[in-house]
Amino acid sequence: MTPARRPAPAAGPTWRDVEPAPLVLLTGPEDYLAARARDRVRDLLKDSRGPVELSTVDAAAYAPGQLAALASPSLFDDAKLIHVSNLAAMNDDCLADGLAYVQAPDPEVVVLWEHSGGNRGKKLLDALKAAGAAVVECKPLKNDRDKSEFIVTEFRTHRRRIEPDAARALAAAVGSSTAELAAACAQLLSDGPESITFDDVEKYYGGRVEATAFKVADAALAGRAENALKLWRQALDTGVDPVPMVGALAAKLRTIAQVHGTRGGAGQLAQRVGAAPWQVERAQEEARRFSEEDLVRALRALAEADAQVKGEGRDPAYAVERAITTIALSGRR
Repeated sequence: MTPARRPAPAAGPTWRDVEPAPLVLLTGPEDYLAARARDRVRDLLKDSRGPVELSTVDAAAYAPGQLAALASPSLFDDAKLIHVSNLAAMNDDCLADGLAYVQAPDPEVVVLWEHSGGNRGKKLLDALKAAGAAVVECKPLKNDRDKSEFIVTEFRTHRRRIEPDAARALAAAVGSSTAELAAACAQLLSDGPESITFDDVEKYYGGRVEATAFKVADAALAGRAENALKLWRQALDTGVDPVPMVGALAAKLRTIAQVHGTRGGAGQLAQRVGAAPWQVERAQEEARRFSEEDLVRALRALAEADAQVKGEGRDPAYAVERAITTIALSGRR
């Protein structure tokens, strides 16, 4: 008899929705997300209980008995928030006092424990989790999908909308810094229209958008012929070679052709087509624009461009431009 599988542990709160609790653990190296979580906990605590007495403790320079002293009742009966930072470099006194405290935390005090990563202090982290601490992961945004999701959620939180291609363009323009990405969102939320489009992002950040091969491909496959051609000409000006441009278009169009008309979830199809689930999801969305005839026409245009850029033509750039135009004008718009 096969043993029953244990249910997966419930996911903890995110930095966007964490609530004040006696024990809150922030884990991960992304300082900006940890700061947002701390601010949220402090603001909610202030809203519910009035003035907040905030104490900050560096775990690397911790003095014996410091936590107990800070958690003791206040003369003014203010809400207490204790932020224990730098757990990744905690000293032995912090570890000992922390292990003792989590066994019987004061229900009236909120203690935020912050650990940036690594094995140091794992015993305390395990004890916090076992004691029922709210665990908030503060991980960096690793790829374009993470960044785009961050942007879309920032706008949704403020009951505003940003179009998917605009979110991708903003992610490309700003770079990998979460803090800079949030600042860019804040600027568009403050100065931009109710619904943000690709053109709005170009207005504010167009000079910082790199016209790479995949951005050209994204615009062409979305049916934005004028934008795709503009990006392609910018790409040529910055030295992008026509060969990888055709390769980028071919890679994306090939995935679209593989998922066109198929049924099943992205995870199921991902193995079959040799792509990541998020790439399959995106290809499924893009495939809705095209009929089989559209795809055949686009693939033929790409095959001709491929031959042209590999020596059969005198003007490889024009061959790519013609293929981009054919793809962008194919399908429903």
